Amino acid sequence: MELKIVQAKSGKTLTTLTELSESSTIGDVKRSYQMKKSSLYPDRQSYRSEPKGRMLGDDVTLKSLNFKDGDSLYFKDLGPQISWKNVFLAEYIGPLFVYLIFYARPAIVYGASAVNIPRAQVVNIAAACWTLHYAKRVFETQFIHRFSHATMPMTNLFKNCSYYWGFAAFVAYYINHPLYTAPAMGNLQIYGGLIGFLVNEYGNFAVHVALRNLRPAGTRERKIPFPTSNPMTMMFNFVSCPNYTYEAGAWVCFTIMTQCVPAGLFTLAGFYQMAIWAKGKHKNYKREFSNYPKGRKCIVPLLL
Repeated sequence: MELKIVQAKSGKTLTTLTELSESSTIGDVKRSYQMKKSSLYPDRQSYRSEPKGRMLGDDVTLKSLNFKDGDSLYFKDLGPQISWKNVFLAEYIGPLFVYLIFYARPAIVYGASAVNIPRAQVVNIAAACWTLHYAKRVFETQFIHRFSHATMPMTNLFKNCSYYWGFAAFVAYYINHPLYTAPAMGNLQIYGGLIGFLVNEYGNFAVHVALRNLRPAGTRERKIPFPTSNPMTMMFNFVSCPNYTYEAGAWVCFTIMTQCVPAGLFTLAGFYQMAIWAKGKHKNYKREFSNYPKGRKCIVPLLL
């Protein structure tokens, strides 16, 4: 069976593959094209049945697309790729060390006199919370998460790291500043925020474990997530992405605990992005599963 590979943007025919059959998958097409052009490894290739159609998954067969001898498949080069795991590790290890530079070596940022200025106890607590969060993230990336996609464009590494590393420096600069003042309501505000932060961090971890157990290792299988025996997963009864709900809750509590405007801006920016992701995942769940629970919202119970 002959299959033409056409550049989606220009309409130019790039090559013709001849060693395929109706039972061949898009994954087979990728491997066949790589044999003709070695720089285009499978993760770098994207195919559509129409120039502006949806990207086809690797397990889609040519027969299911009603392709016949001489038909065209539309190709897009996704550019250099990097693994999701490596991107996540860079995203999370960076903020961990950036923040701790401001905390552990204040003389580097604020001058030698900053070393002798007493710190409020909340500054130490904030550093511990920040470290806990990103250490947890690194642990989850290494041992908990099962990624549905192997890679992402290399450009995402720089964009994502700029966001996380930049906000880490922004928040750390103000919380660890010699002129930083403790929250107005004292210990009630500090320890109330700390308890809320820890509860939400545990909830986020519990949801990540539940999501991991939904997908067998080495597969892209998707199932409807439901609460498990862990009470923190009861949030699945209300939202499609409770991991984002708990993530946002943790940073709201961190902001309350530190009474720091940059932390609040970080929280707002993070919630905005997570709300976009949650809406997309919620839409995908509803499209993929006809029996998906109708009462669930995206990220905020009863509201959003």
